[in-house]
Amino acid sequence: MEVIRDLSGCPRPPGGTAVTIGAYDGVHLGHHAVIGEVRRRAAEAGLRSAVVTFDRHPASVVRPESAPRLLTDLDQKLELLAATGVDYCLVVTFDEARSREPADDFVREVLVGCLAARLVVVGDDFHFGHKRSGNVDLLRAMGAELGFEVDGLALVDAEGRPAPDDGRVSSTRIRHALVEGDLALANAMLGRLHEVRGVVAHGDHRGRELGFPTANVSVPGDILLPADGIYAGWLERSGGDVLPAAISLGRRPTFYVEAHASLLEAHVLDFDGDLYDERVKVRFDSWLRGEARFGSVEALIEQMESDCDSARRVLGVLPRP
Repeated sequence: MEVIRDLSGCPRPPGGTAVTIGAYDGVHLGHHAVIGEVRRRAAEAGLRSAVVTFDRHPASVVRPESAPRLLTDLDQKLELLAATGVDYCLVVTFDEARSREPADDFVREVLVGCLAARLVVVGDDFHFGHKRSGNVDLLRAMGAELGFEVDGLALVDAEGRPAPDDGRVSSTRIRHALVEGDLALANAMLGRLHEVRGVVAHGDHRGRELGFPTANVSVPGDILLPADGIYAGWLERSGGDVLPAAISLGRRPTFYVEAHASLLEAHVLDFDGDLYDERVKVRFDSWLRGEARFGSVEALIEQMESDCDSARRVLGVLPRP
């Protein structure tokens, strides 16, 4: 996939492109359905396939006070888009000026001027441009003038079937599932394990004192973490090694009456190396239990041993001899 980050570097392929547009946060199964249709139609018509997305979520500029936390940062989003097999990804800088841009200007500059669009495929509820004035009807009217077709697709459920509003796969539904602790539903809609990325930082070393050293992963504040609790999952090191882990996400009520934020700690099973300052990826495979306050350190240690055993069973990992 060729990534275009500057409109001055537009490819304008001679045969034209089939294009889809969106924030594409999470690159979930609904997104895959749209991109799959773009690629299929592009292949049939001899076009190149393209995704237009943004360098930040538009809501972070238009309504920052209520902008959602993200399912993916830009790097991960581009990795996931590349895995779909699309030819181009145009990353549009979304700033105050872009937020005020009329929808028809966006069509002329980006879709036609940059990508030579011959087909635009979007969800049937798609909106864009200043005050969300652009929609499928506007695209069709402009397509008749500028020489591109428009296909507005019904959104789908986790099995790829057209679905009513309450069954559709969407970034909003995935965020809600994660916040509510329904990791299984979130992962099903994503079509993969929910993943967050961050740098392993020094903590208070309490886990090591208890016999369960943890990697304290500092995740950027604009990324969505799931509900507090204990999870089975995986930690991928910067070198690519993927290690099984029992993951704690919460405010450690056994030791702290109040904590200002949840802490993400991954105890890598049967590992005694150093992860400090590494940039890692943490993937949430399965919910094990909710966070709890224990009456003694001994009771907590007993539960942590049980959590590690549960994580092994869920992940299919045998203890190290």
